[in-house]
Amino acid sequence: MPPKRKCVSVVAPTASPIVDISELPPTDGSSMERDVSVVTTTALSDPATLAQARKGTSPRQTRSESKKPVHLSDSNSIMVVDSEKTSQSEKRRISTRKRVVPERYTQAQEEVEEAKALVDNGEDSPLTQLESDDEPKPVKKRQRRKKELEPVVYDIPEVERKETAFTGRLGYACLNTLLRARKPESVFCSRTCRLETIRKNGIEFAMDLGLKNARDLCEIIEWNEVNRIRFFRVSSEMFPFASHKLYGYDLAYARVELQAAGALAKKYRHRLTTHPGQFTQLASPKADVLEASLRELDYHCQMLRYMGLDKDSVIIIHMGGVYGDKETTLQRFRENYRMRLTDEMKARVVLENDEICYSADDLLPICDELQIPMVLDYHHNWINPSKHSLQELLPLVARTWTSKGIRQKQHLSEPRPGAETVMEKRAHANRCKELPDVLVGGDVDLMIEAKDKEQAVFQLYRIYELEDVIQENLRPEKPPKPFIRGKGRVADGLGDVNEGEDSEGQVDDEGITPKFLERAQERARSQEDQAALEENTPAGPVTPRPTSMSPAKRLPKRRRTATNVVATVTTDIRAARVSPTLVPSALPSDEVDTVVAQSRPREKPSQFPTKLKSKSGLIQRRTRRKVQDTSD
Repeated sequence: MPPKRKCVSVVAPTASPIVDISELPPTDGSSMERDVSVVTTTALSDPATLAQARKGTSPRQTRSESKKPVHLSDSNSIMVVDSEKTSQSEKRRISTRKRVVPERYTQAQEEVEEAKALVDNGEDSPLTQLESDDEPKPVKKRQRRKKELEPVVYDIPEVERKETAFTGRLGYACLNTLLRARKPESVFCSRTCRLETIRKNGIEFAMDLGLKNARDLCEIIEWNEVNRIRFFRVSSEMFPFASHKLYGYDLAYARVELQAAGALAKKYRHRLTTHPGQFTQLASPKADVLEASLRELDYHCQMLRYMGLDKDSVIIIHMGGVYGDKETTLQRFRENYRMRLTDEMKARVVLENDEICYSADDLLPICDELQIPMVLDYHHNWINPSKHSLQELLPLVARTWTSKGIRQKQHLSEPRPGAETVMEKRAHANRCKELPDVLVGGDVDLMIEAKDKEQAVFQLYRIYELEDVIQENLRPEKPPKPFIRGKGRVADGLGDVNEGEDSEGQVDDEGITPKFLERAQERARSQEDQAALEENTPAGPVTPRPTSMSPAKRLPKRRRTATNVVATVTTDIRAARVSPTLVPSALPSDEVDTVVAQSRPREKPSQFPTKLKSKSGLIQRRTRRKVQDTSD
């Protein structure tokens, strides 16, 4: 069989751009490209050559071969077209003029070729950065411009200058008011949580709070050094629930943070002490209270041990309650101190006189016997005084400290202005106005127990010119809170005693709980109310006001109906007649009966007294009405 011939159309940029080439020998692709590439513009422009090229070409061959396009090496000189129709259309479209390619396109094509060459060689393409730049960037939220607040200028009044022979250190307890109010992040070392939070988030949540407290303690020590305050009480809540019976934990995990705080204190020669909560009572007759107290002391010893502090860092506690017999309670304290406390606890525990149960005279004998230093609180001694004067008492107290070689520590506070009763006098004032005249020398460290914390120390610095004060850190004193007296008062001023984050002056320090005090005040109020009723009420039984000591039984709730409302109105009117002090214009008895009769609702006569319920009863009522209408 004769070999098949191929028919293609070639387009050239000449006067005769469209050319059909036939009668080509059957060769492979390379020879085909070579044969087509040798066709010149002059040959294609000759009409005779075009006619000879079309000769011998059949339509069937053209259609069949048009499906196989021929690849030409030089696309700028000629172009292969699939069919004759396409060739005619291109002949009409393509201009005979030579196209001029803009220079910018040529440069872009060269850059693309260079980029491809770099990619082939394994290098990064310069177009990669362009592609990454085209990716959509995340939309940033517009932040509001912060208002530039002008610095607050405080009006600090002048103080009256005084003189003192005291040259020791002044300190404050647990909380720095300036650092606590700092924004956006406040600085304090008493973050805590609830037991429910621990059950929900795990004990790790409380342990993380302890780490934050320990880190902030370092910043507080730095601040104290800048402001020349070298005596500070560490908060007992620095590690929340560390002494709990179920959720307690060891402080070894915070060893690094505690060592850093202790190193700073030793570097600046600061004294750090602690004061456990009011429930730390070694003389309690209850075993569980004693065990909790021992766990609390062990927790504080751990904290001071990991900080590496010496014996001057003491742990202050109170004797506790009397529990009915003071002598028996003191004997129980002796036994627990000797048998249950470790040597580390005995080396740090000191006792403080209180304002209710145990005065300095009660504690001095047991302190001498067990070699326990005693902290003299001037405020407590003012409420519950010793039989000795301060000049006589101070040497006796100092002897308990020198026996152990520990630097003496005392507490100073003042009652809140306007206090009258003993309970009101227990509340601490915002600041102290003066130092005791009996304080002489620098052998004593004085803890200022006041609501304004470091501001109370600054106040005494300015009054006695003990240290220089940074003016920007001064704040004016707020007016004292008034005491609420009369009906509706709640723990007259005692709620203020529990404010703050230090455990001194707590209501329960001496075994007297806030509930006990509240009940005592409720009893006093009930007696006052009863006396007032007896004066203004005629002879007859008077219902006393229920208190928490004698709670009245709660009656079951009654369903509110018309009968109950009338009965309530009647009772109130008759009560007004019996107690003229409650309602000045009481109604006579005949008018009461008239009002009651008028207020009683009228009852319609029921023709069907049967009591019906539910939907079936409604159907029965409708049926009876129909029967009645029919009978009528």
